[in-house]
Amino acid sequence: MSDGRNFMRMHGRAVRLHHRLGAWGPLLGGFLALALVFCLGVTGYMYVEGWSFFDSLYQVVITLSTVGFQEVYPLSHDGRVVTMLLIVSGVGAFAYLVGSFTQVLVEGRLQQYLGRRRMQKIIDGLSEHVIICGYGRIGSIVAREILAENMPAVVVENSEEVIRLLDEQGIPHVFGDATADETLLAAGLARARTLVAALTQEAANVYVTLTARQLNPAIRIVARADALGHTQRLERAGADQVLVPHLYGGVRMAQSVLRPTVTSFLELAGGGSEVDLQMEELQVTETSDFVNKNLIEARIRPRFNLIIIAIKKVSGEMIFNPLPQAILEAGDTMILVGRTEGLDGLREVL
Repeated sequence: MSDGRNFMRMHGRAVRLHHRLGAWGPLLGGFLALALVFCLGVTGYMYVEGWSFFDSLYQVVITLSTVGFQEVYPLSHDGRVVTMLLIVSGVGAFAYLVGSFTQVLVEGRLQQYLGRRRMQKIIDGLSEHVIICGYGRIGSIVAREILAENMPAVVVENSEEVIRLLDEQGIPHVFGDATADETLLAAGLARARTLVAALTQEAANVYVTLTARQLNPAIRIVARADALGHTQRLERAGADQVLVPHLYGGVRMAQSVLRPTVTSFLELAGGGSEVDLQMEELQVTETSDFVNKNLIEARIRPRFNLIIIAIKKVSGEMIFNPLPQAILEAGDTMILVGRTEGLDGLREVL
């Protein structure tokens, strides 16, 4: 398992290096090749002809620039061999450099590189956002729902085709291997509130969870599993919640058959229709006026026309259908149902 992870990390680093160099990769290669020719030429003249460094450098410059100046000193047979090799290799390196520059202009790779630089600046300005690893069937739906709630999100993908799609949709994204530290840090892991591991391969989701938990112990991690029996593996890796998509879909379909009215209500409360009814969770902050007050004193129902379904205490205890005498404490999370106007009003005073 460790060998597989090391291979994925090495592959990811190679992909990230290629991505970071972007349009400058071929150009950098051309300049390095030309610099290597210069170094070998200077070394060759110094070794074969016994010239000084400056004389050797001058001879290399006038040879590669083809200005036609006379040699510094008459060349020996070996010196002429060095000159011929220098001309051939220098012309090749220069041709590669020109070709790379032309490729950058023709393919628009420079524009693509600058676009990704601008995207990284946008991501660097985000905080309390959601990182979505994988933009497949599950990840794309997760991104759509999160962005629909005006919550900032960043998608991590290693597919060039998907990256182009994200560019067209204007969704913040990072190109690279989601299991690599550098990729997650580029996505703003240190400032993010939640990470969603929605890659198609479960093993990759385990690696993502392990890496994210090590880099940011406080982040909330929601991971995708392929089977119910595999959830413990992801939980041991550090996931706070593990979901099995096909299992969840099957349960929802069964509930639609067994309890159609309840299912319809949950769809309404979940924002799945045009009816202005939502189910939301709101946390009581330390500065809220509701701290250490019971539900009667808080007057949430008459003021905001909201129904409190449950209260999750700081300790983790879940109180369903809380009594009017239930005390609200800082850090408690209320699960409510109501209209958007009431939820927005309560959110402001919390």
